[in-house]
Amino acid sequence: MDAFYASGVWFAEMLQIGLPGLEDFWLWVTFLGDPKCVFIIYFPLAYFLDHKVGIKVLWLGIISEWLNLVSKWFLFGERPFWWVSESGFSSKGDVSLRQFPATCETGPGSPSGHCMISGAALWPIVTTLTAWLSQHSRRWIVKAAPCTIYLLLLLAIGLSRIFILAHFPHQVLGGILAGIGLGWLLEPQVPFEKELSFYLLASLSLFLSTMMTYWTLIALGIDLSWSITLAAKWCMNPDWIRIDTRPFASLCRDVATALGLGLALHSSYYAQLKGKRLSWLQRVCCAGLALLVLRLFSNMAQPQNVALWYGLTFVKYTTFPWIVVALLPKAVQAMTSSSTKTS
Repeated sequence: MDAFYASGVWFAEMLQIGLPGLEDFWLWVTFLGDPKCVFIIYFPLAYFLDHKVGIKVLWLGIISEWLNLVSKWFLFGERPFWWVSESGFSSKGDVSLRQFPATCETGPGSPSGHCMISGAALWPIVTTLTAWLSQHSRRWIVKAAPCTIYLLLLLAIGLSRIFILAHFPHQVLGGILAGIGLGWLLEPQVPFEKELSFYLLASLSLFLSTMMTYWTLIALGIDLSWSITLAAKWCMNPDWIRIDTRPFASLCRDVATALGLGLALHSSYYAQLKGKRLSWLQRVCCAGLALLVLRLFSNMAQPQNVALWYGLTFVKYTTFPWIVVALLPKAVQAMTSSSTKTS
């Protein structure tokens, strides 16, 4: 593995030296690949494009993020990029790479969660757009556009993760391949219109299976907190080590979202909306409001107390599906119908 780490450091150095002045661009790209964006950006956009596509995006985001968490625990020997500070790997014999805030993530490095989770969650959007374009155009370049943009986006996310020293190249490649494979494999299996008990059981299963795996590995003598310890030791700025980069933050998000989706699909607002199709203007309004509201709520209430942070995060992500699926469509429909009657 030393050869992979050494070549990875060399590649990151070449990116930073060869592409100077693009720090803000790469930080923006890595934000687009943040697993959190699946829940607060890609899900609402896909949902108001097509309800079933949105549900697929959300489920694939949940499942792939859970699998990424568990796989990182089993690949506990794989180091994140900031481990270079301790190992001393560098093509120049010293650590001359520039650190970024996103570098100090507290999870292990392989496979890249940004690439894996984004790759899986965006797959339904790609297949839907490809099928739609195939019905309306015979030109291969048009049909291939969604897949091309999808692959370029994953490549850009991967390069951004290397540029900011969050991952080695082989970890990025593994994440991209895993994401594409999961999207292709799991998209046909996504459940729709299940009983509320199904969502409760899914949420509980995610939590219990993760905790069982965690404590089993702990009992076997495997230190799963080593990456948190090293991040605290080597991060250039302690303020960059955020709670939302901890492994259990993703579990909290997934468990809450699975539960929240079930509650949203069985809410009275959603029941009233069934059978009523929103116009394109109403959908655009809902999508815009969803992006604004979810981003605002996501950034709100970030206490330093760990228990309080997890509690508030659980509440927020339980609420997000209800906001997208029930509250905003109901509100937009009510406002537009009342304005139509008034005019």
